[in-house]
Amino acid sequence: MRTDELLAAIATGLWRWDNAAGSVTLDAEAARLVGLPAKAGVFSATEVRSRFHPVDWNEINAVVNLAVAEGTLAEARLRIMDEHGRVLRTVRSRSKPLLPHPDDGSDQYVLIGTLQEVAEPQPGTTGQHTRITGDWRRSREAFLLNAGRALAEARSTEEVLRVAASLSMPGFSPEGLAVFGIAGGRLTVIGHHGHPPEDEEPFAGLPMDTDYPACEVVRTGQAIYLPSPEEYENRYPDTWPLARPFGRRSWAFLPLIESGHTMGAWMAGFRNPVAFSPDERAVLTTVAQMLAQALSRAGTAETERALSLGLQRSMMPSLGPDIPGMSIAARYVPTGGGLQVGGDWYDMIALPNGRFAVVIGDVQGHDVRAAGLMGQLRIALRAYASEGHSPDVVLSRASRFLAGLTDTYGDDAEADGPRFATCLYAETDPDTGVLDIARAGHPDPVVMNADGSAVIRQTAGGLPLGIDMDEDYPTTRVVLEPGATIMLCTDGLLETGGHDMTTSWDRLRPILQRYPDDMEKLADALMQAVLGPSSHYTTGPLPERREDDIAVVLLRRDSHPDDEEAPRRAALTIAQAEPERIAAARQQLRELLHDWADPEQVDAAVLMISEMATNVLVHTDGDARMVAEAGGDPGERLLRVEVADASDELPHKRRPGEMASSGRGLLLMEMLADAWGVDPRGEGKSIWFELYESEGEDEGGSEGEDEGRGEGGSEEGEGGPGGESPEAPETREMPGAAEMPGTPGNIGGTDGTEGREGTESQEHTESQEQAAPQEPTESPAPESPSPSPGPPSPGPAD
Repeated sequence: MRTDELLAAIATGLWRWDNAAGSVTLDAEAARLVGLPAKAGVFSATEVRSRFHPVDWNEINAVVNLAVAEGTLAEARLRIMDEHGRVLRTVRSRSKPLLPHPDDGSDQYVLIGTLQEVAEPQPGTTGQHTRITGDWRRSREAFLLNAGRALAEARSTEEVLRVAASLSMPGFSPEGLAVFGIAGGRLTVIGHHGHPPEDEEPFAGLPMDTDYPACEVVRTGQAIYLPSPEEYENRYPDTWPLARPFGRRSWAFLPLIESGHTMGAWMAGFRNPVAFSPDERAVLTTVAQMLAQALSRAGTAETERALSLGLQRSMMPSLGPDIPGMSIAARYVPTGGGLQVGGDWYDMIALPNGRFAVVIGDVQGHDVRAAGLMGQLRIALRAYASEGHSPDVVLSRASRFLAGLTDTYGDDAEADGPRFATCLYAETDPDTGVLDIARAGHPDPVVMNADGSAVIRQTAGGLPLGIDMDEDYPTTRVVLEPGATIMLCTDGLLETGGHDMTTSWDRLRPILQRYPDDMEKLADALMQAVLGPSSHYTTGPLPERREDDIAVVLLRRDSHPDDEEAPRRAALTIAQAEPERIAAARQQLRELLHDWADPEQVDAAVLMISEMATNVLVHTDGDARMVAEAGGDPGERLLRVEVADASDELPHKRRPGEMASSGRGLLLMEMLADAWGVDPRGEGKSIWFELYESEGEDEGGSEGEDEGRGEGGSEEGEGGPGGESPEAPETREMPGAAEMPGTPGNIGGTDGTEGREGTESQEHTESQEQAAPQEPTESPAPESPSPSPGPPSPGPAD
């Protein structure tokens, strides 16, 4: 037997495809397999390619290119079509690509190999199959594996339907698909493929007792196979007129069963007659089972997603109406948990007194329980605020509410532990820009001034809500000047990426200063810096974590073109029982002067504020109230710092010995400040100093500076510790100074440093009279004139 006869006997043909010449050489069997007359010859590449299914041709083209690159065999399956686009058969191509000129770098090749028919039924026949057997089961198994993997990866009903429509079943791919469900005792169309949407309208809403195959499948749970139009019309004459316009020749209706429950039906319609052999029915049944599981998973996921999104939407309301004279922007990003619901929230509440409350908080955790507690706590805060309570009372009541709420969880609370929440409540007066802030374990706000500088505004606070039912929450007053912005955020913005408070501030500060006027751009930039691609290159010193939710609220007081630029301002109350807040005062002052030209002046200001505040706590029984302002053009700014207390005793001069550990406070003021003084204020007094920004050079001689500064001690209380002066200095009178009658002692003011611009002695004067050397008296020093008007004395809540 000759070789060509042997190949023909096993339905295998030879071909040679010359890519450069555009010709294909086929033997008689190969020509028959590709749908051409069964005789050997040379055909054009276009004529042969027209017999291949377009999808399969793209696939074999990629396979051949890969084989050329790797020097391997190219093997692929091709569907052969006739002139009318109907699939005749499926062949397997196994070929070796050869490069005629491998050294010239061209992509031309010659493909030499075989074409062999595989065992798949021929569309257009009923029960008739090809003479080749043996490959059907392997094709079916490969198809089912691919279909199962694709359906398992689908995450929504739409994806499941798209995967089902793209399935190419071995030998009998359906032309149209429809998935039916059940709702209210009627048939519903979940999805379909292969016809316009309006064509399904007659089938939607059919009662379950309708004489329609899908209804019967749902009722009985048994599959129905209709291999011909005649059988469809005989069995279902009432609904046959609805199916006839689609022009199909065979139908399969299979139940969608999940966990023993029939959830719907799947219809597969075929353009060509299908016999529905046992193998074909087994494939359809398996696909229906996988489709039911995929639809069930997708439905559950969509329900949970809709629930979580609806829950989140209801718990994260819009900011509501605009605040007159103020602009507000907010962002919320749930970054942890599959439910996309966490414990972070923000809110804006209209108050009975015409003000507004801005609230931001974070319930521990980002699960369903945290979201539920957050919703209840948010409602409670809104109720307490609407009753007109002050910020401290609102947080105190909310803490008791949350503590009682977690107790009601019983065993669940003991298993999971009680939950707490951090919160910041700011009552806002739009007319004045005053914010009264109460804080419960929440990060401090950040204030961006109109000049673009950003500082952390440290505020008094208490424990997180829900920990101590009797906790108090002190109120801090913050004033937003026109053009200033305050940022409230949860810890997710700070800690995401493994940052601590220091490194997070280093990361966010340049962004806050970059967008001083556009809050929407600022909010987007903050989210991008924390969650964007660049955030992976700016991680902090702690282990990286990105599972915490993020909430941000930006509130800006609008400015007008005729508004003068307001100075930077910081205020803080240091209670007798909280000496550690002196460190906060130092930090606030450093933040206020972060871009000051001379670092030594910053250190001097920090040293003086520490000395002034410490003296108040040590030598009086009241609190120290600090107010610091810095204004003017960069390079020529003036810093004025006041520390007020309720004591009427004024500081007076001391002369400490070399071994004394105290008594040098006012000596430091004389050396470091450009001007300083003491202002009696009815009940209490205010000690202040001023610094003029310099470039860090010593512009005036030390002798002139010594002559231009006042003298005095730094301690208060019964003559101050130390007390005696071994020698009284000689009397000095400055031009324009007022005589200071009364008991000899210290005066509170100084003149400007001689030799510095803008600080001439006529602007900052001092008058001092001292008697002959004598024992110092315990009388307080008289009032001295203040060189320049200072800011108003801070209120108790500053």
